[in-house]
Amino acid sequence: MPDRRDLPADFCWGAATAAYQIEGAVAEDGRGPSVWDVFAARPGAVRDGHTGAVACDHYHRYPEDVALMKDLGLDGYRFSISWPRVLPTGAGAVNPAGLAFYDRLVDALLDAGITPLPTLFHWDLPQGLEDNGGWLHRDTAYRFADYATVVVDRLGDRVPAWITLNEPFVHTVFGYALGTHAPGRTLMFEALPAAHHQLLAHGLAASILHDRGLEAMLSNNLTPVEPASPAEPDLAAAQAYDALHNRLFTDPVLLGRYPDLSALGVPDDIFGAVRPGDTNLIHAPGLDGLGLNFYNPTRVAAPTEPGLPFDLVDIPDVPHTAFGWPVVPDALRQLLVNLKELYGKALPPITITENGCSVAESTTPDQPRIDFMAAHLDALAVAISAGVDVRGYYTWSLLDNYEWAEGYHQRFGLVHVDFATQRRTPKASYAWYRDLIAAHRARYEK
Repeated sequence: MPDRRDLPADFCWGAATAAYQIEGAVAEDGRGPSVWDVFAARPGAVRDGHTGAVACDHYHRYPEDVALMKDLGLDGYRFSISWPRVLPTGAGAVNPAGLAFYDRLVDALLDAGITPLPTLFHWDLPQGLEDNGGWLHRDTAYRFADYATVVVDRLGDRVPAWITLNEPFVHTVFGYALGTHAPGRTLMFEALPAAHHQLLAHGLAASILHDRGLEAMLSNNLTPVEPASPAEPDLAAAQAYDALHNRLFTDPVLLGRYPDLSALGVPDDIFGAVRPGDTNLIHAPGLDGLGLNFYNPTRVAAPTEPGLPFDLVDIPDVPHTAFGWPVVPDALRQLLVNLKELYGKALPPITITENGCSVAESTTPDQPRIDFMAAHLDALAVAISAGVDVRGYYTWSLLDNYEWAEGYHQRFGLVHVDFATQRRTPKASYAWYRDLIAAHRARYEK
């Protein structure tokens, strides 16, 4: 049985972060407010009222963090660019200091032998655009294209591949449907125009990247969906959930069409958001790589109450992370093989752009995280042996950070951060990952 020792010689080892979760400096050097600044200031919105105002202070401490990455032996670092740091209101005048920060970061990474993999949007929409409707407003997609042009023209000479969006499913559902993330709207399925406009933004930005000879990727949070039983109601519920979580954000990009959303009560035009030619704008640029963020599978049952056409139920008899997510490593293999079978030649090379787990701070010596990473990398090796083209693995996350509505209560990092002092302390999983990367390289250098 293949395992992590059998990953390809040119496999990319990486780690990932996101701007609002680590940068801090939210009111420095011309940065404008984002939806997360406003949402986090709302009483009760975030656990214990935590905000990302300081976070890991990466804006000032990035040289120390790049040194940690170099010591790990990373090939690549996935980070996100803060839209309001570059365009404080989301449009109009560019903030030179914001672009200069990312210039310095990219140069520091390259000097350390690490390939930058930037994400253009990781949920921190400028509040000025949200005031005009946010992702519910079609114009936001075109403002995103303007923003992408500014950033890519500044950094594209040194950065060959880009991720346009991070997890549009999570941003749409948590931010616009359920209201548990910024911007805090509670529109249920009428939030789905926000999904379409994000995908339109992806298509526009992908065209801009390709016009400049650069690669365009999209990172989706995907999950294998299993019915709670073989009964027809549970099967139908699982199919409906799969269409919402997985296919809504993958079919348009890879196949040029939306899946059937009728089981969700969603019309073909997604409440009037889809206009003639839109699916071509989304699909035509093509995708040079699919970023896959994977944390856990999902079990679905028929609904027990009116409302949603499915119930999400726990997976029993498996370990759970500190976040309460079930740990089923073989589900990653299952997901990858399913993607290959579903999309065939339309499926581009895959990179695991996030995979990791939250471990309680009191847990020593970080063994649950080591076990999680080892088992998922083993599952990944099995999927590759089955013919799935996976090029790299970026663990989430390099640093303990601001975990959105959970504030600073969930720790995903290979490096412990004392948020009072900003002291960084590598955990046992950091040493394990460093040794794994070194052993993998040494194996192929013989």
